[in-house]
Amino acid sequence: MQSRRIGDVTVSAIGLGGMPMSIEGRPDEDRSIRTIHAALDAGITLIDTADAYHIHADEVGHNETLIARALATYGGDTSDVLVATKGGHLRPGDGSWTLNGSPDYLKQACEASLKRLGVETIGLYQFHRPDPEVPYAESVGAIRDLLDAGKIRLAGISNADPEQIRQAQEILGGRLASVQNQFSPAFLSSEPELRLCDELGIAFLPWSPLGGISKASELGGRADAFARVAERHGVSPQRVCLAWHLAKSPVVVPIPGASRPETIRDSAQASELTLTSDDLAEIGI
Repeated sequence: MQSRRIGDVTVSAIGLGGMPMSIEGRPDEDRSIRTIHAALDAGITLIDTADAYHIHADEVGHNETLIARALATYGGDTSDVLVATKGGHLRPGDGSWTLNGSPDYLKQACEASLKRLGVETIGLYQFHRPDPEVPYAESVGAIRDLLDAGKIRLAGISNADPEQIRQAQEILGGRLASVQNQFSPAFLSSEPELRLCDELGIAFLPWSPLGGISKASELGGRADAFARVAERHGVSPQRVCLAWHLAKSPVVVPIPGASRPETIRDSAQASELTLTSDDLAEIGI
């Protein structure tokens, strides 16, 4: 497994997104635990979660608790695993998603995440999504306060635009470690944010990085291009897609979601796949 950097921390070039293991359609806990253990076996040292990854109103933090349990029951060393969680997005239990970016709430959410993860300091804490009812500077200010207080080791933001990235970097005193935005072959609109992160040396964590890769209707001819490149290398199109992400910039650390051991094992191997200039030209994005 190759490595990349988030702030001053070295992590695997491919991360694991925990969301599918806790929302609608989630598997049983045993399979989820096996999936997380398979990721660790494959050398993955970045696991992304959020307190909002749950279904019912009475199970806030389901995914955080699941990850904590998986780490505690893993037979190997997990001291180098960076668990990244988020606050500011909520699920009231009716299938909807709501927002709360108030500083008081974010600090309370962080405290609750600390308890569920069973740690004294959260490795990477991210403001999940801007709340139009709260000035962005106030929300990021709460993340800065958590960083200053030692509650979190690294600070990140998610679903941010370039202006918000620059603003967060200023508020955090140059300590913005990561930006997590949706980005995939079917969702390229975060390209400006990726380029800005590349310019500033901030890790860019694409969420839903495999979006559309298996749906020709979403990618058009590009789906065929991924399939052709995959056939040449004798790998899955999904693995090619993650290698394409890694080729975009050295600051990119994709976090594919998984709920099956075999899926994350395949994704992990993308760090060893080097696409040629001809491969990238054929993909064309």
